Amino acid sequence: MSFSASRRGLAVLLGCALALPALAHRGPHKEHAAAASAAAAVAAGDATVAIDNFTFDPPMLTVAAGTRVVWTNRDDIPHTIHGDQDSRELRSEVLDTEDHFAFTFARPGTYRYFCSLHPHMQGTVVVQ
Repeated sequence: MSFSASRRGLAVLLGCALALPALAHRGPHKEHAAAASAAAAVAAGDATVAIDNFTFDPPMLTVAAGTRVVWTNRDDIPHTIHGDQDSRELRSEVLDTEDHFAFTFARPGTYRYFCSLHPHMQGTVVVQ
C-alpha cells in the first residue's frame, strides 16, 4: 500500500471517528423532533382541547365561526372525536398518545361530541 493510500484510509477513519459521537447523540433529538412536530400541528389562532384522564379539557369551548379546533390526546390510551347526530362530519380516527385531530367549524351552532371508545367522555363546541 502506498503512502498516499494509507493517508486516505487514515482520513476516512478519522472522519468516521469524528462522526460517531454526533450519530450517537441523535437518539434523544428524535423525541424533541416529535415534540416539535406535535407543537407545529397547532397553529396560532387555533383553539385547543386536551384529552386527558378520560376528559375533554375544556369540556365546553366557545369559538367564532371559521375557527380551527385541535384536539390532542394526552392520555396513555386511545380516544376518538365523534360528533352526535347533528354534527356527523365531525369524526376522527383513533388518536394514540400525542396524536392530533383538527376540525374547522365553519357555521354557527352547538356541536356536541364524544369519544366512541369511551362514550361517557363528552364535550361541546359552541360556534358563534
